[in-house]
Amino acid sequence: MQAFLWWRPEVAERDLKLIKEAGFEWVKQGFGWRDIEGAGKGIFNWGYSDRIAEQATRYGLKLVIRLDHQPYWAGGGYPVNGPPDNYEDFGDFCYAVAERYDGDGYLDAPGSPRIWAYEVWNEPNLAREWGGRPPNPAEYVALLKVAYERIKQADPNALVISAGLAPTTRWDDVAMPDVEFLQRMYDAGAKPYFDALGAHATGWKVPPETDPAVVAKDPNMHNPGDTDHVPEYLRRVYCFRHAEDLRRIMVANGDAEKQMAILEFGWTTDPRPDSPYHWHAVTEEQQADYLVRAYKYAKENWSPWIGMMTLIYVARFDWTEEDEQYWWAITYPDFPETRVRPAYTRLKEMPK
Repeated sequence: MQAFLWWRPEVAERDLKLIKEAGFEWVKQGFGWRDIEGAGKGIFNWGYSDRIAEQATRYGLKLVIRLDHQPYWAGGGYPVNGPPDNYEDFGDFCYAVAERYDGDGYLDAPGSPRIWAYEVWNEPNLAREWGGRPPNPAEYVALLKVAYERIKQADPNALVISAGLAPTTRWDDVAMPDVEFLQRMYDAGAKPYFDALGAHATGWKVPPETDPAVVAKDPNMHNPGDTDHVPEYLRRVYCFRHAEDLRRIMVANGDAEKQMAILEFGWTTDPRPDSPYHWHAVTEEQQADYLVRAYKYAKENWSPWIGMMTLIYVARFDWTEEDEQYWWAITYPDFPETRVRPAYTRLKEMPK
């Protein structure tokens, strides 16, 4: 489950307990570069990350950490999330994190809090995650290579996951379809520089078992605005099983031995008529049912190539109904009161 553990330790404690009690093993958390090394090159604030690593370890949960969000001094279009002017600065940051949380760690003892896996950046196929510039697969591969080599230098046992790509049909200076971006990553030599392929597998408005070929042909299942001008192969994006399209690209590029890590997936219940997410909203009962069925489908049909599957979200404490993320969550942001949605209850009851 993806959680937000950074700012309030008491909320983090509660949310990690919820994840553990639900029978899940992995928790995804962002480690913002600007939040750790924001004061200047080589000036680290480890207070928040140390506490999160300790809490997760105490609950027996494995951390997968997303590394991105450059500090002001690194450039890269700050404050927009973007690659730094000097990729080696990011490599140095990755090394520092992996060295600190390699299992011997800052407590200098075996069994210390550790980080098990690293996601290198997020959705680089969107300009808003690439410094406001057009997505560039070759540039991302260059950044991935630096990060991979430095993480492995510090912790050879760490799992390095490529960035989860945004499922989109848009292809211009603002976005590039994930299937096109992934193939161009391979063309740019990405294969040696990740241990598992990161992917995002939004469910949109259909059940998780829905065939992408069916979705692509039915205007009622995909964004109606795409019907006339988007090629059918790109309209396959509007379902959970679109992840299979990314898998086929892996296999075609000789990467069948690696697993895929679903780093974000879910269904929104957004009821707001003016929301751009409303057209694919489902009911809370459907959200619960679809999430459970997605895990079941993957176990039965995607083994052995499927790895971790990280759902969104355990709610952040400050979200309100005006935040679109609020409607994807399986809990409410209340604290100290704990309220969960039907999806959390069903996932807790799901056989593991």
